[in-house]
Amino acid sequence: MGIMDGNPKDEPMHYGEVIGSWAYIGANNGLISTYGAFVNHAGDQDLIKLLEEAIHMMESENKEIEKVLKDNGVVPPPSLPGRPQANAEDIPAGARFMDPEISAIISANVGQGLVSCSAVMGQCLREDIAMMFGKYHAERALFGAKLLRLNKEKGWIIPPPLQVDNSK
Repeated sequence: MGIMDGNPKDEPMHYGEVIGSWAYIGANNGLISTYGAFVNHAGDQDLIKLLEEAIHMMESENKEIEKVLKDNGVVPPPSLPGRPQANAEDIPAGARFMDPEISAIISANVGQGLVSCSAVMGQCLREDIAMMFGKYHAERALFGAKLLRLNKEKGWIIPPPLQVDNSK
């Protein structure tokens, strides 16, 4: 029996799995804090619900990854303090993020999260960690679909130049 042919949870993490997992938690921590601020800025209730869903999703991911890191003797990155609640109307208009801006930022973050999940999955030797990030990838893809639908319904999406067939 070799070191990599038993229960994946008994196998050591390699440096790529460690740094990929550690960095993913760190990025989530930053987004959780940012999205908490966006909840205070947002006016659209559907957008607020999606922000809260994203926060819950990332907190859940972090708990799962933190356990794996701790089980392997790695201290996870520290989390940031929670955001206090504020009323969007109390934020001056020039300082307030508007709903389309918030949605555009979240949309970009979804794409970045998908790439991050794929990168960790691609370097994994441990099947359990690869599957965990595969699950996160699928969850983020579904979240991205919800966000795309919201962007279309609200008229917030800015399409690139569209290819139109003018030959007809």
